[in-house]
Amino acid sequence: MSSRPIYLDCHATTPVDERVLAAMLPFFTEHFGNPSSISHVYGWEAEAAVKQTREILAAAINATPEEIIFTSGATEANNLAIKGVAEAYFQKGQHIITVVTEHSAVLDPCKYLKTLGFEMTFLSVQKDGLIDLTELEKAFRPDTILVSVMAANNEIGVLQPLAEIGAMCRERNVLFHSDAAQAIGKIPLDVQALKIDLMSLTAHKVYGPKGIGALYVRRRNPRVQLAPQQHGGGHERGMRSGTLYTPQIVGFGKAVEIALQEQATETERLTQLRQRLWEQLSQLKGIHLNGHPTQRLPGNLNISVEGVDGSALLLGLQSVMAVSSGSACSSATTAPSHVLTALGHSEALAYASIRFGIGRFNTAEEIDKVAQHTIATIQSLRKQGSFAMHNR
Repeated sequence: MSSRPIYLDCHATTPVDERVLAAMLPFFTEHFGNPSSISHVYGWEAEAAVKQTREILAAAINATPEEIIFTSGATEANNLAIKGVAEAYFQKGQHIITVVTEHSAVLDPCKYLKTLGFEMTFLSVQKDGLIDLTELEKAFRPDTILVSVMAANNEIGVLQPLAEIGAMCRERNVLFHSDAAQAIGKIPLDVQALKIDLMSLTAHKVYGPKGIGALYVRRRNPRVQLAPQQHGGGHERGMRSGTLYTPQIVGFGKAVEIALQEQATETERLTQLRQRLWEQLSQLKGIHLNGHPTQRLPGNLNISVEGVDGSALLLGLQSVMAVSSGSACSSATTAPSHVLTALGHSEALAYASIRFGIGRFNTAEEIDKVAQHTIATIQSLRKQGSFAMHNR
């Protein structure tokens, strides 16, 4: 029986935890009611389950259950936050600030708004992937209505200084949105302490099902106005119409509940595995660590490799491990990662990059096997490259 590659692409998605699946299954068959049908027991059961997940998600980020709006995922949540604020506040201002290393689910809505007359400031990042707070301070204008900065980068795992950004936004009465798709359940999040007004979440990065996410929308101090982007039925306080997908919502709640219970021990374990992998890979010359060395997600390691072809590198690794060179949402494109080029890498070095996403079910033995195969592959490709150059 052939063995499957070791899965190390947990920033793209994660397997559904068996405990999450067990919680979801009854809501496909036994408790199948529509949570909006509140005139009978089937609807009451579904409504109670949805309410419980709202409470779990709210507690996870120090919000209230009424501030949790369910969506189909973080992409929809980002679109609802950015376009919804733009439409609701356009008379106040038409300037939005974001970062060049954001996910395309933030960058593309911003680019779309530019076609409607909105003005964008795309902040650069420093070599470690962090924004320069002085640059942010200079970017604010009297007509700035929104700042959108992700909590944890999906490629290089960098954790942006959310508390400082939130304080600067609140001081200027500017709304602050954060895409926390990669952060929920992995690092502590507190929308009150961080002064975040809108936060995008998703389940499938934290061992929950695909197809379900949420947007936190602040209700007071300040109360955030949001123009709905999907109409029909007035669900979710009128912000996002559509029948709620109860089994997915239940799975989302269970996934976050488990992640929070295990966060402290899992953070320590993943950090150790990441360091174990880096210590072995860094013995080779010409290996660059992408992103801040410590201010990053526990399970993220992103490297660029000198002297190899990027396509040949991934091809050489795929028999042993499932990894990627960048965002799963842009893996079909031929352009180098916009995140890595923003760090100052050449296109060739950006292409020759590996994103290791270490997760809940990875072991130290797997990490050692991955390290050994990666080192052997890099050495082999470099040898082939030198031989080809020598025989030209």
